[in-house]
Amino acid sequence: MGEPVAPARRAAAVRHVSGGATGTRGGGRLGLPSATALVVGNIVGTGVFLLPASLASIGTLSLVVMAAVTLAAIALAAVFGRLGARVPASGGPYAYARDAFGEFTGFVTAWSFWLTAWAGNAGIAVAWVGYVNYFLHWDSTAGKIAIGLAGLWIPALTNLAGVRSAGMFQLVTTVLKVVPLLFVGLVGVFFVSSANFGPFNASGDSTWSAVWLAAGLILFIYSGVESVSVVAERIREPVRNIGRASVYGVLVCGLLYMLATAAVFGTVPHHQLATSTAPFADAVDHMVGGSGWGGVMAACAIVSGIGALNGWTMLVAEMPMAAARDGLFPSGFATLSHRGVPVAGIVTGAGLSSLMLLSAHASENAFNTILLFASFTTAIPYFFSAAAQLYWLVTGGRSVHKGRMTKDLAMASAALLFAFAIVYGSGDRAVMLGVLTLLAGVPVYIWTRARRGEFGGST
Repeated sequence: MGEPVAPARRAAAVRHVSGGATGTRGGGRLGLPSATALVVGNIVGTGVFLLPASLASIGTLSLVVMAAVTLAAIALAAVFGRLGARVPASGGPYAYARDAFGEFTGFVTAWSFWLTAWAGNAGIAVAWVGYVNYFLHWDSTAGKIAIGLAGLWIPALTNLAGVRSAGMFQLVTTVLKVVPLLFVGLVGVFFVSSANFGPFNASGDSTWSAVWLAAGLILFIYSGVESVSVVAERIREPVRNIGRASVYGVLVCGLLYMLATAAVFGTVPHHQLATSTAPFADAVDHMVGGSGWGGVMAACAIVSGIGALNGWTMLVAEMPMAAARDGLFPSGFATLSHRGVPVAGIVTGAGLSSLMLLSAHASENAFNTILLFASFTTAIPYFFSAAAQLYWLVTGGRSVHKGRMTKDLAMASAALLFAFAIVYGSGDRAVMLGVLTLLAGVPVYIWTRARRGEFGGST
């Protein structure tokens, strides 16, 4: 995997957060509220608005699995907070892996995260289409594709306008998505009927298989924990705010997920929920009657989806930008426009998401297919980030707080297990496709090293 990065390179990586000409030119920085909104906005996309339907076909055991995954996600957020304080450099998981284990591991981490970002955007767009069609009813394949493409390219144009515009857009859409989820979670309690929940295991498989199928779907909805660490140079006071925004964001999401999903399970009859394309809208219809309020919920889901797509479009460009600065991605990804944004990363990411969207519609279940693939590719950055934290704790290669050693070791170990669980829960097909796409990145690594004039064992 290569030797650990030399101190000079470590210093260069940390200097990426200094802003100036290479960082935030013309774009401003995100404070704690906007940084927390970025985490919440990226975690809460349209996926959670469609997820209850997928989980209903598995059974109510999904709620138990969700509680366990939430605890693991909180541990992972705490780990990213510690990592962000030690290496406050843009690229997040990439910077941590490269700093601890060398540039090839850093490249694999960056490549995997990049795959996750643009594939995940396609998954969000697929779910977003269902809620847009609550109003438009463009049910043909061409109609769905047209809506999905609009959902991908509107955020791309917003990001091209600059970081400040994208950050404000993210803050507004996050508020608009949190309110309806909180409404369903709190008000829905008064309309819950035990008869609606359905069987504990409705999958037709063993309980063990059902648990991991649920885990594979739920794990992905916490993807985005690392959001502020990826854009560290665009965060105000990154050493302090990366950890706080990460933990605050996951706590908000965990509370919303648990309350809202349980409420949907309890208000929509099981047989209807399992086949729903807009479960939250259906839940509100059952709570208050009629279709008007369901339309309001569908509109909120549309806003939520476009906000998540906006945030992930920022990340899909930031990760290759950080790697390109170190010569591990093509140099064009590191070029900033006069507005301080990496145009090549934004446009390329939106283009690849569009292709994934098109191919997904040839699949029997486009949403689940993309979700499980992206779950696997998410696990790689999480694994190496947790491993970097363990490495620094054990070796003392980075500043370690002795009084927090036991807690930090426990959190890092939980995060490492979380990454293993994501891989296992993704399933055989997703793992196979994920490994193939990871291997496809190796020629890119070889090409970038060759362009730097590095051959064989040279460093």
